[in-house]
Amino acid sequence: MTYKVVTFPRVIKICILLLVVFLAVVVVSMLVGTARIGIITGLKGLLYGWYEGCSVLTPSEKTIIFSIRFPRIIFAGIVGASLSTAGVVFQALLRNPLADPYILGISGGSAVGAITGMIIGASVVPFGITGLAFLGAVLTVILVFGIAKTGRELQSNTLLLAGVIVNAFFAAIIMFLISTSRNAQLHNIMFWLMGDLSLSTSAEIILTGFFSITGFIAIYIYSRPMNLIVTGEETAMQLGVNVERTKKILFLVASLVTGVAVSVSGIIGFVGLIIPHIMRMMLGSDHRLLLPASFLFGASFLAIADTIARTVISPTELPVGVITALCGAPYFIYLLRRRAV
Repeated sequence: MTYKVVTFPRVIKICILLLVVFLAVVVVSMLVGTARIGIITGLKGLLYGWYEGCSVLTPSEKTIIFSIRFPRIIFAGIVGASLSTAGVVFQALLRNPLADPYILGISGGSAVGAITGMIIGASVVPFGITGLAFLGAVLTVILVFGIAKTGRELQSNTLLLAGVIVNAFFAAIIMFLISTSRNAQLHNIMFWLMGDLSLSTSAEIILTGFFSITGFIAIYIYSRPMNLIVTGEETAMQLGVNVERTKKILFLVASLVTGVAVSVSGIIGFVGLIIPHIMRMMLGSDHRLLLPASFLFGASFLAIADTIARTVISPTELPVGVITALCGAPYFIYLLRRRAV
């Protein structure tokens, strides 16, 4: 397939279009939920409900829309954007279409930290479980990079293998912790392992948003070097790219962005795997466009998935990871059958 040349106006145009799509998703998601709110009433409430004296919505409807649904939708968007951006980086640097943000074992380390926090009752401490999950993710990054580093070089294949091995090790620890947990803890653990966006606090949302946007900017600065590295590391070096330094920076930033997202939301699969593929098929593989497009479309995708998760068997909620897996697995099989991966 032939794609148009990526220019700055084209990047801006597509970003505005995807931003409009995300805003539309936010509006629709705010009106959908267990508590029924009429569409016309809800739209009027969204337009005028921000004002204190507005009487379109009842106080309980205002609380539901602006204090419960809106923060959760924005949080879902932030996590989706983070995982999609990290997925683009890992697929590019590892040159592996099956790479996702969890391929270096970050999810396993973060899960061990979170499950340990649930077992010892760290939820009574602010940022208790989230802090332990993030600590687990950071220790995993240090461990994987320590194993993979040979001299000053960081071989992608060695890094990939180190991530797989560390992830398998943490999977064994997770199974051990689950098998020794009490029944009362199992529900929380299983919900966290499948992704849970319902328990985030305002501080966690702001913190995750800060890391997501900062990480995206840091990664986008290297979009041109990423284009060259994808064509071959030797070619990139001949064209003046410091390949080793670029890879280290991108791997570390993408790992930290993933670690922060996983520590507050649990393990949400397939977002960082399929969103980069969808955007690459639609827009091409130039990272100057692919990165912002994946960032924005990933936000919309996870916001939609979370809306489905909290409404499909209402009033009971599903872990959002169930929805992303149900959507992601068939779509990825479709891509494989078309040999588009």
